[in-house]
Amino acid sequence: QVRLVESGGGSVQTGGSLTLTCSYSVDDDASRCMAWFRQAAGNEREEVAGIYSHGLRAYYADSVKGRFTISQDHAENALYLRMDDLKPADTAMYYCATIRTACGSWFREQWGHRRLYHYWGQGTQVTVSS
Repeated sequence: QVRLVESGGGSVQTGGSLTLTCSYSVDDDASRCMAWFRQAAGNEREEVAGIYSHGLRAYYADSVKGRFTISQDHAENALYLRMDDLKPADTAMYYCATIRTACGSWFREQWGHRRLYHYWGQGTQVTVSS
């Protein structure tokens, strides 16, 4: 069983920065596809960033490209999302997610599909004020 726990959310002003952490427990040593998603009030959950192969491949939604950075510390079982130049539109609950099976090059085309993921954390709230 995999358990994901997000932390690091908070309230910042426009232009500020936050780093989210997802601490995960894993039951095997397989390289995993992992991702961050977010859900604003009244909206569907949307992809933010994905990563696999121990951080060698990273993918971003257009809305965050150049401002957010996803990274992973496999030794610490931690996934990070560094968020810079935050905007009010970034206000949302942020979730980390992972899949049950081994990762691969197919992740490049699939990472943004939330139905791909089997495990989700409880979320951490990010609020950006203008």
